[in-house]
Amino acid sequence: MTIHPTAIIDPSAKLAPNVSVGPYSVIGPRVEIGEGTWIGPHVVIQGPTKIGCDNKIYQFASVGEIPQDMKFQGEETFLEIGDRNVIRECCTINRGTAQDKSLTKIGNDNLFMAYVHIAHDCIIGNHVIFSNNASLAGHVIVEDHVIFGGFSGVFQFCRIGAHSFVSTNAVVIKDVPPYVKVSGYYAKPYGLNVIGLQRRGFTEDVLLELRRAYKVLYRNGLSLADALLSLKSHVLPEVQQLVTFIEQSQAGIVR
Repeated sequence: MTIHPTAIIDPSAKLAPNVSVGPYSVIGPRVEIGEGTWIGPHVVIQGPTKIGCDNKIYQFASVGEIPQDMKFQGEETFLEIGDRNVIRECCTINRGTAQDKSLTKIGNDNLFMAYVHIAHDCIIGNHVIFSNNASLAGHVIVEDHVIFGGFSGVFQFCRIGAHSFVSTNAVVIKDVPPYVKVSGYYAKPYGLNVIGLQRRGFTEDVLLELRRAYKVLYRNGLSLADALLSLKSHVLPEVQQLVTFIEQSQAGIVR
């Protein structure tokens, strides 16, 4: 374990033997940090927070602070962060609220570029990229392999489907289905995230079927109910994932 002498670590914090903490960082009570995690200088981590292994947290990040929510009255709420995440300079990640599940949760292998904000009660999957200044309001769910462009924002209670792409400056106020690329204020669909899907190994046959599904949803002039009825019989798992996501949507999807 490498702890700089100017770092302040609460006696109740639990740090694995090979954690590194840089100058002037503050680790508060009820914080757990797993093996191989590197905490840079001037980082503040408050608990209850549990951080996994091999993460990198850069200077001036604020992790596990109380939610920025007027309803918060000091209830015990939590933050959980998985493994191999990179949290760059000046990011803010807040704990959950009692009005939801009291938990903000982040998975594995995510990149949070500088000045990203993750609000209370957000649930983030794996392999997600947040470009600089991207922000999530409270209660947002982000599935795996999503990319957020710089300065993009998501309203509270929205869901962002797997392998989707949110472009620079986009403002999302509805759910974004899997595989879809959105842009604009307010965000609208602009086709599939083809480049991202190709990079992740989706075959041309699968891409062809997803293009057809996209046309049924957005280009054929069908109501959403009729489009879903048309797609329900499709045997491709990726198309069924799209259908299931839309059927479970509470906020409605981008149109």
